[in-house]
Amino acid sequence: MKFGVVIFPGSNCDKDMIYVLKNILKQEVVELWHKEKKIKKVDAVILPGGFSYGDYLRSGAIAKFSPIMEQVIEFANKGGFVFGVCNGFQILCEANLLPGVLLSNNNQRFICKNTFIKPTSSNFSVTKLINKDVVLKIPIAHGEGRYYADNETIKNLRLNNQIVFRYCDDTGNISCDSNPNGSVDNIAGICNKARNVFGMMPHPERASDTELFNTDGIYIFESILSSLN
Repeated sequence: MKFGVVIFPGSNCDKDMIYVLKNILKQEVVELWHKEKKIKKVDAVILPGGFSYGDYLRSGAIAKFSPIMEQVIEFANKGGFVFGVCNGFQILCEANLLPGVLLSNNNQRFICKNTFIKPTSSNFSVTKLINKDVVLKIPIAHGEGRYYADNETIKNLRLNNQIVFRYCDDTGNISCDSNPNGSVDNIAGICNKARNVFGMMPHPERASDTELFNTDGIYIFESILSSLN
């Protein structure tokens, strides 16, 4: 498969994402610079983490105006697979490809640590190979990772089964204590109604290499490959 990885000024997880896709999963990768006005022929688009445009205004608020985003939006609206991680998730929300917004963590501090998440279902392309009872240890690194949406939006996310991952503890228990940033309903990742656009705050690319002593994130990437092939 061919993955397009979008790179904005301030992206700093693009190389990590490319490494996992190319070196570990042996997939073809195309780097897409933010000023490009045409997406090369790819099977999927990934928006990596980082601090696009220095995270001025809200995180992702400036990146949504980059020329490449017009193409990403068109690609998504035609049913193309789009996956945003951390800053990529923030950009997808700002571009209205996903509902809600990512706000400052409830402790008003940057948080960088391992967290535990569990999928709500195995019926998503990013969870296809993951049992819904499995707990994944995936790191977070963000200052604005608190997912928020109004009550009606949260209600619709639940009704439409658009909540993909929730924060939990190492035994799978979902509670306030296992919520690292104050996200509504412990939400760590969501998708759109069509289930072709996904966003999550934890970094699976940082948990996909045996040298890091954690490969829980590789299950997410292998699920994507299994779903799109």
